[in-house]
Amino acid sequence: MNSNGDILGLASQNIGLWQPETGYYEQSTTDMWNCLCSSIQTAMNQHGVDPQSIRGIAFDATCSLAVFRGDTDEPACVTGPDFDDKDGNKRNVVLWLDHRPEEETKKVNATKHNLLRYVGGQMSIEMEIPKVLWLKNNMPKEQFDRCKFYDLTDALTHMATGNEKRSFCSVVCKQGYVPAGVDGSVKGWQEDFLTEIGLGDLVQDNFKRLGGVDKVNGEYHSAGELVGHLTEKAAAQMGLPAGIAVGSGVIDAYAGWIGTVGAKVSLSDKEVDAGVAKNDVTQAFTRLAAVAGTSTCHVAMSKDPIFVNGVWGPYRDVLIPDYWLAEGGQSATGELLKHVIETHPAHQEALSIAETYNTNIYTFLNEKLREMADEQGAPAVSWLGRHFFFYGDLFGNRSPVADPNMVGSLTGLSSNKTISGLALYYLGALEFIALQTRHIIETMNNKGHVISSVFMSGSQCQNDILMALMATACDMPVVIPRYVHAAVVHGAAMLAVKAASADKDGKTEPLWDIMDRMSKPGKVIRPTKDQTERSLMMEKYKVFLQQCQEQQDWRKNVDNAISGWKKN
Repeated sequence: MNSNGDILGLASQNIGLWQPETGYYEQSTTDMWNCLCSSIQTAMNQHGVDPQSIRGIAFDATCSLAVFRGDTDEPACVTGPDFDDKDGNKRNVVLWLDHRPEEETKKVNATKHNLLRYVGGQMSIEMEIPKVLWLKNNMPKEQFDRCKFYDLTDALTHMATGNEKRSFCSVVCKQGYVPAGVDGSVKGWQEDFLTEIGLGDLVQDNFKRLGGVDKVNGEYHSAGELVGHLTEKAAAQMGLPAGIAVGSGVIDAYAGWIGTVGAKVSLSDKEVDAGVAKNDVTQAFTRLAAVAGTSTCHVAMSKDPIFVNGVWGPYRDVLIPDYWLAEGGQSATGELLKHVIETHPAHQEALSIAETYNTNIYTFLNEKLREMADEQGAPAVSWLGRHFFFYGDLFGNRSPVADPNMVGSLTGLSSNKTISGLALYYLGALEFIALQTRHIIETMNNKGHVISSVFMSGSQCQNDILMALMATACDMPVVIPRYVHAAVVHGAAMLAVKAASADKDGKTEPLWDIMDRMSKPGKVIRPTKDQTERSLMMEKYKVFLQQCQEQQDWRKNVDNAISGWKKN
């Protein structure tokens, strides 16, 4: 990215993913690093970027656990039962998606510790402390005792700089760290909590194996602050000169927030805070960043802490010092659409036709829905699904119900096995994603957030029917960024700008100022002006809420009815 915020070069390379057992997902920082270095060189070479012109670099990554040996700084194998790296792949990353620590997660949440207030009321199995505890319970003691632990973003920063500094985004959002001064926290890490769950050994040496205590034997930074400079070794591997400024990294969804919510758009006074300048940092309070891919993360900022059950956070200092972030989410959105399409009897037929038109299955189905609407004289595509009520928590509910036992339901089932039947199912899934987004926003606003617009990023931005449904269902504008597929790395690049701005005392330019200067104009999708369609979506939302609540009630009632049964 150049000094105007324009992306000059992009490159990518597939990283390895291993699944040794069902529910287990592992990666390798060695493999990632090699792919990252190759991609940097490709991006520069293909677009004629002079390596000497690079001033800053920063990382974003998934919120996964990376493990290294404390004595040698080599990757520590996380693959059981022997943890011996016998395949030579140096698998030292437990992916966020990995669900192996089920019992450990229950043990963590059974503590009812106060820090759980800051992760939505309970720690998710996706977070990293349950994974560390699983390793403690399954690794040979002498191996575990040699391990040190990083969030993946911090691991990459460590490999680039050689130092042990940590980002608030990583430790606060995913590792149970409560910043000093919040709720009486002194050291950030909670000694009584770690001891109670069985990780008391990590308390030793002032929590050295987790990163230490800020300003005592460790350093913690908000997003983009200067954490060090590129080492000779890392620079040689990347094809860059040594000494380049490295910024404190963030989790990928938070990079999406950075890369989207500063977009230049024209919003009305009711969609912004009319009491301050339209580019004031507090305008971010009204903007929800929705980072949509396989799943969707919803990130919002506030001046004061706001507690919402089923929404992770509030997290202080993770992006901008003294401000608070909250993270909601849908467990599966892109994955839900994929599942609905691939399990329908007409999937292969639809896929074949889409291929003949040299298009993807989603674009084909969108065109099919428009064709069906024309054939039936429908006033809008949404009319097609007026009596089709699809509830899509097929992968559990992350927000705002926070119930992994939630499942899907459907009223409107028919014997239609045609492509038209597939298109209707697909429309139902699109509606569900939009309606659940409203549910999340409504829940957050009822607790004190002031969200009045949605800033999207990710592949789903290209789905015009979904974006229109989202705007109408949520009754607010949806903003699509210029860099649809690169909003996350665009945000990470802004962190590099911040790091490169450091003066001799380490003071850097405010992140919001960088976002305001470098963000590009976005495209605004507004709610439909058709009052009947708006009424339809309102009724569908009422049904959605009933489907959500009644499922929980039915399950509870049945469990009570069979409570006298004992399993054999």
